[in-house]
Parts: sequence; structure tokens; C-alpha cells
Amino acid sequence: MKVVKFGGSSLANAAQVQKVVNIIKADDQRRFVVVSAPGKRFAGDIKVTDLLITYANDVIKQRPLDDITNQIISRYREIAQAFHISDDDFNEIKAAIIKLPDHSYQDNDYLMAAFKAHGEKLNAVLFAKVLTSAGLNAKYLDPKDAGLVVTDRPNDADIIPESYDRLGEWASSSIIRVIPGFFGYNLQGQICTFSRGGSDITGAIVARGVHATKYENFTDVNAIYAANPKVVENPIAIHHMTFREMRELAYAGFSVFHDEALIPAIQGDIEVVVKNTNHPSERGTSITSTKRVNPAYPVSGIASSPDFCGIYIRKYMLDKKSYSQKILNILAQYGLSYEHMPSGIDDLTVIMKQDQLTPDLEDLLIRELVIALHPDEIHITHDYALLMVVGEGMLNRTGLMSKATDALARQNVKLVMVNQGASEISMMFGIQQDKADASVQALYDAFFPDL
Repeated sequence: MKVVKFGGSSLANAAQVQKVVNIIKADDQRRFVVVSAPGKRFAGDIKVTDLLITYANDVIKQRPLDDITNQIISRYREIAQAFHISDDDFNEIKAAIIKLPDHSYQDNDYLMAAFKAHGEKLNAVLFAKVLTSAGLNAKYLDPKDAGLVVTDRPNDADIIPESYDRLGEWASSSIIRVIPGFFGYNLQGQICTFSRGGSDITGAIVARGVHATKYENFTDVNAIYAANPKVVENPIAIHHMTFREMRELAYAGFSVFHDEALIPAIQGDIEVVVKNTNHPSERGTSITSTKRVNPAYPVSGIASSPDFCGIYIRKYMLDKKSYSQKILNILAQYGLSYEHMPSGIDDLTVIMKQDQLTPDLEDLLIRELVIALHPDEIHITHDYALLMVVGEGMLNRTGLMSKATDALARQNVKLVMVNQGASEISMMFGIQQDKADASVQALYDAFFPDL
């Protein structure tokens, strides 16, 4: 039995929805269907989730609502009419949109979560009706009925482990169950959404809960590629990779999965397959706990992630233990997180995402660090990128770091940080952001020279 998840681009309009219906009809093992809200139909279009965010803000600010509700209703009506869903059936969806402001919400955060979640909720209700009209035995399954209970953080919830047992009670169902992604219910029965990649997270949770043999994630790409196709022309497809590789690459900018989205599948040791809704016969990319390594290609993928900064601190006779503790305490005081802290004999650099810092907060942070550390030198450098080279085949191999640094040197790329993890399946480089694309291309040419 399989769990299948379809993203917003796969469900953006009636033509795309028909492709999804065909995919489900093609395999009777696809019995749990997780759906996102309708995405963009064309460049410049607005996702339904973004329309719902506008709707929520209009309610909060007590602005007129007719225009935004009509826009949202029309997105669902377009699909409903194409599949001859009756007016009576569609009125259930229309009424739910109009009545959203009438519900009681604990505060505006819970209101926003509930409004956002209805993009998926109403699309799942509609898609179950579409499958029924196509002759399939399908029913909507609300996360509350499925037992999907989450922590009490309205827009950044986590699954409660007991939910997996409750989901398991649905595993033997022969009916196709359509489940909305992105949200669950807290113990008080209020809607709370997951963070980024929320529908992917739901798909993995359901797959683990019902003990699926496979979790198929349908999107708009044929496979996961060894490098970003917008940077490297025609990069090779990665047809098989491990969970470790995927998480390392997702951290460094691979956009197919947010790195947290795979955790339930990893915990359940469930194969994840990334496939294209528009070309479902393509092989796609299989992600599993282990794989057979091709020794000719020790590297699986190369990625870069922009918008980092580095706080450089130098002090003669630096006491790293004391310094590190003080730095972390100050970062925690301002709710800041860091990514890496490479160090030398008398200096260290704190690498962090620069979007955490406003100019005022940056000045305040520097003052706090100066007072606490009395450094000989301190400054912040902006616009770093982190560059990641990942592959299970790198384990116990020599010369790969040299090959990577030689390739970067030929492009005149200055390395501001070098880090190789203990797992030995990744190398990370800190570089100037304006060199990121050239660096990815150089590393791809070095590790995939004949492809």
C-alpha cells in the first residue's frame, strides 16, 4: 500500500487535477492521498494559501471581505465545474470559506493557522468528490478523525508520537482516503499548521502511521538532480540516494524537500519516491536508508545556499571554551541561531543566516559581544554562501577535498570556511555569495567530468 502526496502545482487547475486522477487510477495500491492547496496556474498567479493569508489579514484589520472570498471561491469552483460537481456539493466548500471569520479563535495566530490550513482542507474535500465522480471509492479523511494530533504551536507545530498509532487504525481500509496536508489539531481541538514543507511532512507522517510500503511525492520535476538545473545545464538525475544525502543537500538549498519533511519516513524506514505529475512514467528519484555506491561517482549532489553572514572575533590567547559559552548565551538572549563556528588559535567566526539580523539588532549584538568578550577585533561580513558537496561514496575516499579545492581555486574562489562532517559524506565550504553559481558549476565539472 502506498501513500501519495501531490503539491500545489499538481492541483492548480482542472487540467492538472485530471492528471492526478489518472495517476491514482493507474495503481490501486495508492490508497492514501495527501493534497496541498491549489498552487499557481501561471506566472504571476497567486497561490490559494496566499489568498487565504490575505483573507485572514483582512479579517484581523476589519477590511471588506467580498472580493477576497470571491477570489478564493472561484479557484475551487473552476475545478468543481470541470468535474461536474453539483451545486449542492460545492456549496459545502463555498459556505466553509464564507464562514471562516465566524469561528472562535484563541488569538490571531490561531486564526491565521486555521485560515491557511483551509487551503488544503477544502481542496481535500473537493478532490474526494472529484475521485468519486471519476468512479473511484474515495472519502475525505479529516486530520482530526485520522488522529493527527500536534503540539500547541499554531504556525509551527510538531506531530505528537501517539498519532502514529491512531493513524495505523486506518491502514486496512480499502477506500481511498484523501487527507489534507499541512495541519493537525492540538489537544484542545484547534487547528495548528506545520512549518515549511508542511504537506510533505503530513505525507511522511501518514506513510509512517499506516506502515506504507512506499511514499510517492509528486511534484513538477522528473527527478532530483545532481545540481540546480538553473545553474548547471542538463545536470544528471539522481535516481537513487539515501536519506542522509537528501538531508545534507536539503540543508544546503535543494528545494524538493525541506529537510524536516523526511524525518517520519526515515523513522519508519519507508522508501520515498519523487515523481513528476506531468510525466508520471519517468523513473524519478528513490530515497532509502542505504544504496549501492558507484565508485566512479563518489559524489551524488552539489548545492549552495545564500544569505549567510559571519561574525569574526579575534583575541590573543583566546579561551575557546569560555568564549563559545558566552557567545551562545548572547545569541540565545536575542533568539538567534548559528550554523557553524569554525575557529583558529586566536580567532573564531560565527556563521549564521543574515536574515535574522536587522541593522539595529546587528549593532546591539556587536556591542553585547564587545562587552562580554573584550576582543582585539570584531566585525561582521555579509553575503556568504554555503556550498555543499555530498555523497555516500565519499566515505573512506582520499583526494576528494583536494579535487574540490583545486576546482574552486581555478575559479579564483576564496574559501572563508571549510568543514567536513564526521560522517565523511559531505564537505562544506563558505564562499562569497557572488561566486556561488560559478562554484557549483566548477564542482560539477570536477566530479562529473564525462556527463
